[in-house]
Amino acid sequence: MNGAEGLFRPGDSPLHRLAPQTKVVALVVFSFAVAATDREAVWAFGAYAAILVALFWLARIPAGWIMVRSLVETPFLLLALAFPFLVGGATVEAGPLDLSIDGLWAGWNLFAKATLGVWAALLLAATTPVAALLAGLARLRCPDILLQITAFAVRYAHLTIAEVTQMRLARLARCDDPRFLWQAGALARSLGTVFIRSFERGERIWQAMAARGYTGRLPLDVGPAAASARQWTAAMGAPALAAGIAMWTAVAM
Repeated sequence: MNGAEGLFRPGDSPLHRLAPQTKVVALVVFSFAVAATDREAVWAFGAYAAILVALFWLARIPAGWIMVRSLVETPFLLLALAFPFLVGGATVEAGPLDLSIDGLWAGWNLFAKATLGVWAALLLAATTPVAALLAGLARLRCPDILLQITAFAVRYAHLTIAEVTQMRLARLARCDDPRFLWQAGALARSLGTVFIRSFERGERIWQAMAARGYTGRLPLDVGPAAASARQWTAAMGAPALAAGIAMWTAVAM
C-alpha cells in the first residue's frame, strides 16, 4: 500500500495502537447512535462532538487538518441551508425571510449528523493505515470479493490520478482552457480514455493473477492475532457512551 495511504497520519497514540477491527466496530456503533438521536436533542449532538474532539486530541490530529477534509460534506450543507425555504408548514420570521420551522429542524438534523459522521470517519482514516483497515475487515469476516475490489481500487487509484493529471497538463500545453463550456468535449474524451486504460489495466492484472494460480482468494496479510478484551473495552468506551446518550434522549423525548 505504499503511496496509497490516503488520509492516514502516522503516529503512536492510543488510538493508533488499537486493533483495526475494534475501530471499525466502534465507528459503526457510534454512527448508529448518532443517527438514532432525535433531532431536537441538541445537547446530545454537542456531547457527541465533544467526544470526537477529545478523541482527535488524544490522537494528536490538528483541527486544521480536520476542517479542510470536512469540506467533503459541502453539498449536504448546502442542501441543509435550502431546507428552511423548501419545506412547508409553520414559519418563523428572520428579518425579511419567512423560514419553515420543520425545514430548520430538518436542516439542523442533516448538518449535525453529516458533520459527526464525517468526523468519525476521518478519525478512523487518520489512525488506521489502509492495509490495516482491510485486515480488520477480514477479521470481521467481510466477504473476500469486497476486500479484493477495495484493495485493488486503493492500490491503483494513484495511477489513475496520475494519468488524469498528465492528460490535463497535456491539454493545457495545447491551449486548452477548461473554464469554457466548449472544452467539455475534450474533458469527456479524456475521461473516456482514462476509463478504457483502467479497464485494460484490470484485464492485464487479471491475466497475470490467473497465470500465477489465482483461485479467487488473495493471500492477504490479516495482521496480528485477534484483539484482546482490553483493546475491545478501550475501543468501545466512546461508542458505548454515545449509545447511552442516544438511549437517554429516546426515553426523555
